[in-house]
Amino acid sequence: MESTPAQDMQINSSVPPEPPSEEGISEPMYGGFSRFEIELEFVQSLANPFYLNHLASQQLLAQPAFVAYLAYLRYWSRPPYVKYLTYPGPTLRHLELLQQETFRQNIISPELTHQLTEAGMKAAVDWHRET
Repeated sequence: MESTPAQDMQINSSVPPEPPSEEGISEPMYGGFSRFEIELEFVQSLANPFYLNHLASQQLLAQPAFVAYLAYLRYWSRPPYVKYLTYPGPTLRHLELLQQETFRQNIISPELTHQLTEAGMKAAVDWHRET
């Protein structure tokens, strides 16, 4: 069975792994995709409050290795990576919220999921009004 990028990372290492290269040069492929592509797709999925709720319901947000992976993914908030995010606002906001243990515990709540969804829709409407 092939390993995943998260499994390949040495999460417990004192030196965090380097973010993948944008070009994927000499990077191993996972199911035909580079680590860059897989991490981009995953980090963008964090913009969806229902997906965050799903992660909590699967108890992934309580696992130290997964929490460390979320911390590692913060590199997406810096250039040159941020330019690849389709929805940088909610993606990065939720990634930052996921760094907080209280948020990781509370996102299991349908009420919080609904509040985040409403806030995202309001932000989108406000943005369209401004443009």
